Amino acid sequence: MDLMGMMGKLKETQRKMEETKLRMDTVLIDEQSNDGALKVTFTANGKLKSIAIADSLLEDKEQLEDYLIVTLNKAIEKAAKVNQAELDAVAKVDMPMIPGMDEMFK
Repeated sequence: MDLMGMMGKLKETQRKMEETKLRMDTVLIDEQSNDGALKVTFTANGKLKSIAIADSLLEDKEQLEDYLIVTLNKAIEKAAKVNQAELDAVAKVDMPMIPGMDEMFK
């Protein structure tokens, strides 16, 4: 086993992971309520970028709160899936095969 080669590969993978995390700040995830009255945009890193609320929702606080919870949760879930898929792809392609390490990336 080439320990120096593995260490270099690990450092390269770490660099690529950091680059991927930075790139995820530019990947936008859009989500909206079923009727389109509420729209949100997140980055794939889970940062909220924008919210658009139809005037009709401003008249009913409880409905607006419900819309926010459902729509924000859907957007956060989508963002997390995109982020994880990208990081998994980097890890699987670039990580050296070390016995037992494959379980860490599942």
